[in-house]
This record gives sequence, structure tokens and C-alpha cells, in this order.
Amino acid sequence: MSSAPPEQHPIAVLQTLLDEAVGIGVFPAAQAVVLHRGVQVFGGVAGKASGDTRFDLASVTKVLSTTALFVRLWTEGKVGPDTLVSRYFPGTPMGDAGVTVADLLYHRSGLPPFVPFFAQALAAHPALLDADCPAALRARVRDEVLQAAAATPLAAAPRTTSAYSDVGFILLGEILARAGGAPLDTLFSRHVAEPLGLAARFHRLTDFPVDGTTAPTGATRPREPAPGQEGLWKDVPTAPTRPGEVDDDNAWVMDGVAGHAGLFGTAVDVARFGQAVLADCTGSRAVLAPGPLWYRVLATDPLVPGSTRSMGFDSPSKGVSSAGRFIGDAPPGAVGHLGFTGTSLWVDLRRSLVVALVTNRVAHGRQELRIRDFRPVFHDFVVEALGLTSTQQGPHA
Repeated sequence: MSSAPPEQHPIAVLQTLLDEAVGIGVFPAAQAVVLHRGVQVFGGVAGKASGDTRFDLASVTKVLSTTALFVRLWTEGKVGPDTLVSRYFPGTPMGDAGVTVADLLYHRSGLPPFVPFFAQALAAHPALLDADCPAALRARVRDEVLQAAAATPLAAAPRTTSAYSDVGFILLGEILARAGGAPLDTLFSRHVAEPLGLAARFHRLTDFPVDGTTAPTGATRPREPAPGQEGLWKDVPTAPTRPGEVDDDNAWVMDGVAGHAGLFGTAVDVARFGQAVLADCTGSRAVLAPGPLWYRVLATDPLVPGSTRSMGFDSPSKGVSSAGRFIGDAPPGAVGHLGFTGTSLWVDLRRSLVVALVTNRVAHGRQELRIRDFRPVFHDFVVEALGLTSTQQGPHA
């Protein structure tokens, strides 16, 4: 007499969602990790990936590396929210306008969202496309990009509007490197990856070949324009790209190490960072920074009305949000960040819930945008499967 198969936990549906998304071409590969009250309640892999595959985390770099390093260096007194950018970039438009580190973190500096610095770099230095490009040339071009970013005219007066800016985080990464006295990737390894036990790392082009398996993102350098970037550059030399190179072209010409993009890691890495933020906020022993400091970091921008930004992090937007209908629906809310390649982190502070989703959706082309529909559905299923739709969870439950 056969027995009925054991009933699956409702959260097992997340694996089905990942597999189905791969099947219809939303992305070729994915990993996801869900933590509730510090315990992993789901871990899944789909498509052409294993649990050890590193994904290009894209703008999740902004929180996992840049914001985390800011917090760490703030505790050491080396930099703070009120630090003037002119201390590191004097005689520049943002320096002359009194822009602070906090302005860069809140995306209220007035800098434009995007400038294709890579186009000028590749036109002037086509040797960057060579696999054996000298390290000295890559270092020189990195400095040129930083100088160009620092000279970028402001698109708005500081502290008047919230406008997401890669340019601001490119400069913020360099400010932290100078304040910390070491390259950005060295500081990340020392102050974030090692204390948290992360496998995440930057992929310097001068350090190739990359060890381990990396999920592919694109075939040529530079990449095709993202939606909305059409026509911003032309007559740029192109070449095939190597697996494991950062997808973002501006980060690429910066030798793969930048404040806005460049990290490669797993969903486990992303989730562990999210859990570290929760633990620091509620625990007596801080790993990255004490709770009171994190509360200041995670609070929504107090100066720009309607902003969803905190220091480095974003919060779910009203209406349709990538975090879905439930995450962040009650005080103290949620914080997180998205990555262009199809990655994301959301941390619900009330529910003590961490959801890390990493994919390589851009491998199907930058016009493949169904990740925008997938993310909120995925996050809603997480909350519903765990029975956490009610907001009566208690603060930091």
C-alpha cells in the first residue's frame, strides 16, 4: 500500500516561479534566498547556475559595498554625512555648490543620472579592448573617468530634488577609497566581505582570469544601450567581451572597480548582508555599525519631500513596487536596492524578512524587461507563503 507524498511547504512555490521564469525566457539563470528572523526558509537555484555561481550584482553594489563602507568608515571617524565633497574634489561644480557625502548617498546632489564616460575612454584608448591591455593604461583611464565625473555640471541645485545618479556613486566610491586609505575593492574585502563571510568580490580586469563560475551577461563591449540611452554615444570601437567582466561599461573602463557597480556575488552573499543590517539594528553586538547609526542611515531623506531614498538604500515606492504589495507596508518599513542586471535585495524591518534575488536577465538583451513584472509577484509569494501578510508582526519582529 503506497503512502501519499508529504505535503510541500507553501514556500516551495518559489522554486516553481524561478523555473517557470527561466522556461519563458525572463532570465537564463537565477538564485534566491529568503531569511526570516535570521533563519533561511528558502534557497533556490534555476537555469544555468549552481549555488556557487557568482552573478554581476550591478547597482546592488551601491549598498553591499559603497553604503556598507561608508557606514564602517563613519564609525571610525574617517568620513561622515556632513563631509564636504570639495575636501576631495575641490574646484568642481559639485564642490563649489557645497555638495556633501550625504547628498551623494541620498541621490540629491543635483548630478545627472548617467553619463557615458566609457564612450570617450574607448574612443581615446581602443587598447582597453585588448585582453592584454597594460595595467598602467587601465589605471590612467580610471583616473580620467574620475576627473570627468568630478567635472560633470549639476543638472539641479543640491537638496532640491531626488534624482538617482550613478555619477554620484562613482565619485562616492573614490571618496571612500581616499578616506579609507586603500582601493575600494581592498576596503570591501577588509571591512565587509571578511567580517560577514561573503564570497562576493570585484572582478578587476587586471586580475583576470576570474576563478569560479560567473553567470554571463552580454557578448560585446560596449554593451547595447539600455532603454532610454539610445543615441547617447556613437562611433565607439567594439569587441567581444570575456565571461566574468562587469556588465556596466563605466565600471568596466574603471578596471571593474567602482562605487556604483562592479561586485559579483551569490544570493547567499546578498542575503547575509541584509541580515547583518537587521542584526546590527537589533543586536547588542554590531558587526558593521551600531544600531543608532544604522537608524540614521536607513531613515528616509528628511530634506527632499516625497523622496523614497535613505542613505544609499531605497524604500518601496507607493503604488506598484518591485518589493510587491506587502514588503515595507507598515512602519518602520523596508529598505533595499535593485540592480540593472536583474538583481535585488529587500529587507523588511518589521517582519525581520530578507529577500535576495539575483538573475542575469540582461543575457537575453537589455530590452528584456519582464523582470519588472516578476519581482513584485515573487516578493508577494514570499510574504504569503510565510503567512506574514498581516502587519501585526511587532517592530523588528
